[in-house]
Amino acid sequence: MATALVGELELIMFVVTVLFCIKPSHVDEFMAAMLANASTSLQDEPGCRQFDVCQCGSDATEVFLYEAYDSEADFGRHLAAPHFLAFNELTAPWVQAKTVRTYRRLSLAHGAALSHGAPHVPT
Repeated sequence: MATALVGELELIMFVVTVLFCIKPSHVDEFMAAMLANASTSLQDEPGCRQFDVCQCGSDATEVFLYEAYDSEADFGRHLAAPHFLAFNELTAPWVQAKTVRTYRRLSLAHGAALSHGAPHVPT
């Protein structure tokens, strides 16, 4: 059974994911620096609402971040923050690969609803 949107969606969060592949000889120091960066981001950046640091259980060189900000502008402020700039400069030589993606976390707008069944297609 399909679910159709009735009404509109609203942006409630700007989400960033980052996938790192870290050079094996630098995993421990990268993780220490990353955890400090995440903690400082949450503590010092009012628009940073979530900053999860995840490490692959079967490959310690694979690190995944899930970050949520109030807005894209808040993410821009994060990228310009002194603690991030220092982190980025320190860790760049330790990174083999890095993939960054951004998303819009959505919610149903006030008054919108979902209906179950086939979506209505106007004729």
